Amino acid sequence: MNVDPTTLLAIFAMAVVTYGTRIAGLFVADRLVLSDRAKAAFDAIPPAVLVAVVAPTALTTGWAEAMATAITAFAALRLPLLGTVVVGVVSVVLLRAVL
Repeated sequence: MNVDPTTLLAIFAMAVVTYGTRIAGLFVADRLVLSDRAKAAFDAIPPAVLVAVVAPTALTTGWAEAMATAITAFAALRLPLLGTVVVGVVSVVLLRAVL
């Protein structure tokens, strides 16, 4: 297996830039003074990203996955994370077996 030096350099450069932005974010975040509206916007980012990742898969793969997503979302309102994951896995397995 041959490793092209240009490819290796590109991968290394992307890693440096990625980690650089993450580290810079840690230093800058402490110094920012956010308004209530900006804080609410930042608090809304994680659930929005989660929905953006899960929704296309849940809605395009089949009825079992869509129903399991709804069951898991309901369980997430009432259970801790580990319980939600267990409910999600069990529900998709059972629904795939039935449907």
